[in-house]
Amino acid sequence: MDQIVRYFFDFPLMAAYWPDILRGFLITVEMSILTVVIGIPLGLALAVLRLYGIRPLNWLIIFYIDFFRSIPQLVLIVLAYFALPYFGLVLEPFTATVLALAIVLSAFSEEIFWAGINAVAKGQWEAGRSTGLSFTQTLAYIILPQVVRISIPPLTNRAIGISKGTTLGSVVAVPELLNVTSSIQSNVANPTALTVGALLFLLLFLPFVRFTRWLEHVYAHPRS
Repeated sequence: MDQIVRYFFDFPLMAAYWPDILRGFLITVEMSILTVVIGIPLGLALAVLRLYGIRPLNWLIIFYIDFFRSIPQLVLIVLAYFALPYFGLVLEPFTATVLALAIVLSAFSEEIFWAGINAVAKGQWEAGRSTGLSFTQTLAYIILPQVVRISIPPLTNRAIGISKGTTLGSVVAVPELLNVTSSIQSNVANPTALTVGALLFLLLFLPFVRFTRWLEHVYAHPRS
């Protein structure tokens, strides 16, 4: 037992590294928030555009969705950081990681919103149009509020899953939490730093997981 404590819970050993760990934690939080703030609205915008049925645009949207749902996030981060400079676009490691994760989240979000749009009864559209609302007004005032409500539980699950991909930013040297704690672990030859990292990840994501469970209870199984 003493050996386990010495190897995994030697917190005094971390005394000199807390500023670095906190900085890595804040970078992880910032990347997670930006990924969600960019990815989900972009997914909603794509779903709405697809609804207008402009065939060439829909082909592009479907290709975008299928492509970015298929490609691994790690590969996308590496391409964003190392390949885009050949086309004249140089991104910081932080920006490349957030951009890659946000694009992947937008592709999955689009499919979730699209499924939500198709789940709304056709009569809702007809009711809106019969009151004199235009297509766009019916979409904005009647359809989208229901779509967002339906989509929240799966959307939050997907957002959490992709946000945890911020750890992949370490491949392009983003000083996020896992990268920092891994470096500290190597320096001190003690895995307590990873224990601290795991606890901070729990602190960051566990509330969202519990929030998702609450949303699933409220929206997926509404009370009669």
